[in-house]
Amino acid sequence: MLSRAAHRGLFTDSLPLAEKRHAVRLTLLRYFFSGEPPLPTLSPDTCTFLLKQCETVKALKCVHAAMFRSHIHLNLFFSTTLLTQYASLGSLSYAYAVFSGAQTSDVFLWNVMIRAFAENGQCEQALELYRRMFELDVTPDNFTFNFVLKASASLQDIEQGKRIHADAKVFGCELDVFVGNSLISMYGKCGLPDVSRQVFDKMFDKNVVSWSSMIGAYAQNCCFDDGLSLFRRMLEERVSPNRVTVLNLVPCISERNDADELQRVIMEHGLQSDIRVQNAVVGMYARCGKIDIAQEIFRRIKDKDLVTWSSMIEALVQADLPMEALDLFKEMKSNNLHPDYVSILSVIGACSKLASLMQARVLHGVAVQRSFQQELIVQTALVDLYVKCGSLEYARMVFDQMQDKNLISWSTIISGYGMHGRGKEALELFNQMKNSMKPDHIIFVSVLSACSHAGLIEEGWNCFNSMLTDFGVTPRTEHYACFVDLLGRAGKKQKADQVRALMRRRGVKKTAGHTVIEVKNKLYKFHVGDRSNPETKLIYEELERLIQRIREAGYVPNTNFVLHDVEEEAKEKMLYVHSEKLAIVFGLINSSPGTVIRITKNLRVCEDCHSAIKYISKVTGREIVMRDAHRFHHFEGGSCSCGDYW
Repeated sequence: MLSRAAHRGLFTDSLPLAEKRHAVRLTLLRYFFSGEPPLPTLSPDTCTFLLKQCETVKALKCVHAAMFRSHIHLNLFFSTTLLTQYASLGSLSYAYAVFSGAQTSDVFLWNVMIRAFAENGQCEQALELYRRMFELDVTPDNFTFNFVLKASASLQDIEQGKRIHADAKVFGCELDVFVGNSLISMYGKCGLPDVSRQVFDKMFDKNVVSWSSMIGAYAQNCCFDDGLSLFRRMLEERVSPNRVTVLNLVPCISERNDADELQRVIMEHGLQSDIRVQNAVVGMYARCGKIDIAQEIFRRIKDKDLVTWSSMIEALVQADLPMEALDLFKEMKSNNLHPDYVSILSVIGACSKLASLMQARVLHGVAVQRSFQQELIVQTALVDLYVKCGSLEYARMVFDQMQDKNLISWSTIISGYGMHGRGKEALELFNQMKNSMKPDHIIFVSVLSACSHAGLIEEGWNCFNSMLTDFGVTPRTEHYACFVDLLGRAGKKQKADQVRALMRRRGVKKTAGHTVIEVKNKLYKFHVGDRSNPETKLIYEELERLIQRIREAGYVPNTNFVLHDVEEEAKEKMLYVHSEKLAIVFGLINSSPGTVIRITKNLRVCEDCHSAIKYISKVTGREIVMRDAHRFHHFEGGSCSCGDYW
């Protein structure tokens, strides 16, 4: 413990700097735990030193008290330093107390307090303080506008942002490069990239942040071509991109050539060793469908962090390589990297596709071990996982253990019971849920789907009628689709017609079905009866031959769900040209034997197409993977992974 002389010397600059550093912690501990009187007066130099050494609010309060004794707190510089230190330690209440006590019109201190609020997520308070500046005749400067525009952007408060923009014009700060950059970002985050571009084009002095912010505004609003075009112009004007530029641009890239171009730029500007850039590049190539390149880059990264591993795992999941994703997860753990809940969620997605109950239980154990089992999003994902692995027992166990449930949690378990044909239990859960929260349109989709799977016509009808009358939820296309499906399953065609008539009277339009297939790195979309493809003649010729082959193998067209009043032969022809069949034939023509055909349907696959695709997989010897609006279907050798129940 320090002597009294040394204790006094600490605050009078008589100790050498090295001894001071060693003594600070002991002195602060002595002050708090030995019951000694408050610290003596401070010299300015010692005050500066102590403020920088404080790592806890408790220690900072100690120095704050000593500043009062020395009246140093009246000095604007020390008040600002004290306020900044409180804010950096997360104590905004004490920071605001220092600010209020200063009672100054100096804009610098106001900026520090506004910035502290904005950077600590208290954006409303930052904007309120900004409004008070005008009441007290404190003139804002370019830094003020920079901070409050960022607060408006965080809140996505476009009206407030526009008012601040107008104020910036009045005070002559609109063309300041920092204010301009913040305006670009604010309008982008509020969904107005065109206004961001207007600000950008008016700026005289653009820096790399200006270009990066504008590219980010385009990326955030899915204006990907515009973002890529601006990046190329940036290079033409010899503005060197930085890490933020690359990170903002990556979402704009979906083609291999563009990805290669960006990779060259990264190398030319020496950004290839930046771990965040490397992680983004991995995801970029995966999104371009080049999972092999993504894996190659991933393997070359020397110091992989958790984000690196999580990005690669998620990329494998998105590429429908769940086994590889699980293997990589195991490798990550063997490298002594502990998963966070983001990586856990990615692996849960992989396991869901495999429908492996054993793997599900292993992942559940990892979540418990890492204390993620109390995270609502993880719990809900586990419920969904167990449902897709065929275990309602475990799904219900996780659900019942959840302390907090939201509408997504309820929808997941209700939908799970419906998918397994246990409609009555799904309705019981729905009734339980109504006691604690108001259902939304997603919940009603789950309930109506459950009624459809279980053939509960009366219950489904009552649920459908209660949407608007009891809960104020206007039926959407998906609700009508569920109800039509329910009536169709029950053979109530005259009723599958009354509902359609009701939809027409209410102006509800059925979503047009389409199927997408990727062939040679290019996406092709087909609608029912589509004849827009350049290979249409060849597609229909091959389709006719394929239909004949599967009919000889036992396929019988199911015309029960063709609701048009036409002859049976015409109904069959209408079934033959469904978008799924056209896409599959196109894939067969344009791919090598043995290649897996992968298609995506935006609606639920119809019963006839499901039957036909099983036979197609049998007669062609091809594996066909379909993702529809409900689930994945893996067709192989004449059977489907769903077991004909979807």
